[in-house]
Amino acid sequence: MIEIKTINKGAELISIKFNEEEKMHDGESFWNRHAPVLFPIVGKLKDGKTIIDDKVYEMGQHGFARDMEFEKIGENSYVLKSNEETLKKYPFKFELYISYKIEDNKIITKYKVVNTDSKTILFGLGGHPAYKCDYSTEKYSLEFKEREDNLEIYQLDNGLVKLSPEEKTKYFSENKIILNNNTFENDALILKNLKSRTVILKKDDKTELEFNYKKFPYLGIWSKSGAPFVCIEPWFNTADSVDSNGIFENKDNLIKLNTNEEFESEYSVEFF
Repeated sequence: MIEIKTINKGAELISIKFNEEEKMHDGESFWNRHAPVLFPIVGKLKDGKTIIDDKVYEMGQHGFARDMEFEKIGENSYVLKSNEETLKKYPFKFELYISYKIEDNKIITKYKVVNTDSKTILFGLGGHPAYKCDYSTEKYSLEFKEREDNLEIYQLDNGLVKLSPEEKTKYFSENKIILNNNTFENDALILKNLKSRTVILKKDDKTELEFNYKKFPYLGIWSKSGAPFVCIEPWFNTADSVDSNGIFENKDNLIKLNTNEEFESEYSVEFF
């Protein structure tokens, strides 16, 4: 049996209880969030700035949606509409819908973005859920369902994506990442060219959860050093690269929506 709690701020999922056991990070120790939405950017902008239509805009890491009050429109369902505050940081009109649905032992997180502007809008989008996981025991691993021959793993330099991938065998072997105190010594791992659409968190050989990220082209894996949680983060985009020219439309994999078009995506987690 699953019970969840969500809040208006950031439309954030703050608790998952599976058979009365809490599965989410507490949002207090090490990191003050649980499962923020990343919109309209993922990660950092170079120098905290970006250029849109020859004008400079400033945005903090992962954008502004995670810190804004959403309107509740149903049970565990929310919307954020562009307003004066958002337009100062991001000059596009939009509606961002976030909802959570329980199916048996599974929680489905759904995103929908609607272009309410008179022009094409560009945006990034991603999730950042943190699940309890004491990887200091070295008993936890993330196992991928498909053979990942083409996987590339990137790391960050002061929050910006390095140009060259890491040596894959440093983190990845036998189709899994063994989690330990060294895994996150250089911040997040950014996984690209994944064939798998499901990753399994295991403790020893026992499945703790299965995470399905469908159409997301990137997966971020992150924790703070020594923290008893791991974030499994489905992304459509990443932070700026270290050589970024700062022009927003040049960011990789931005989602483009014409006027009145909608974009939908979802990810799910199933507990065992």
